[in-house]
Amino acid sequence: MTRADFIVRLKAGLAGMPANQISDIVADYNTHFDDAVAAGRSEAEVAEALGEPGRLARELKAEEGLKRWEEQKNPSAAMAAVFAVLGLGAIDILVLLPILMGVVGALFGFFMAAIGIFIGGGFVFAAGPFMGPPGGPVTAVLAGIGLMAAATAIAAVTTIVTIGLVNLLVWYGRLHYRLLKPAIEPQG
Repeated sequence: MTRADFIVRLKAGLAGMPANQISDIVADYNTHFDDAVAAGRSEAEVAEALGEPGRLARELKAEEGLKRWEEQKNPSAAMAAVFAVLGLGAIDILVLLPILMGVVGALFGFFMAAIGIFIGGGFVFAAGPFMGPPGGPVTAVLAGIGLMAAATAIAAVTTIVTIGLVNLLVWYGRLHYRLLKPAIEPQG
């Protein structure tokens, strides 16, 4: 494979990343080719030593997604990190995906329950005193506040668990990538 072929395939694999990052990565690999050719190696030897450009692009995108998660810790960065790790192919999707879908479904259920309880608590807080509840209007107001506080606590704990699970998935992906990396790299 020539340098041009390698760079074209690398750029295609990096599609979706910001243009300035792609140009930086391509410049680094062009420099790598220049240095190796100056040292007497052929472009084909350099391309073979670097490995398959599509796989290299997936690894670079995965690292970028993981860095973004470590810096931002928001839902968008979490999804980017999860998809980056899954895109590596280092995790057996047939085994992990059903488990991941079940966990995501449970977390979504907890978030929806928290929203429902909060809305119900708001209704009890606002309308309860006018409905003649047992214990009087003060009981209705306190019950409404209590429901809203419980919903907020459920949402907060679910958020903490979600962040922990994303961190665990990232750790798992990196661990498997480190274990697979020696088998993927060409033996010299």
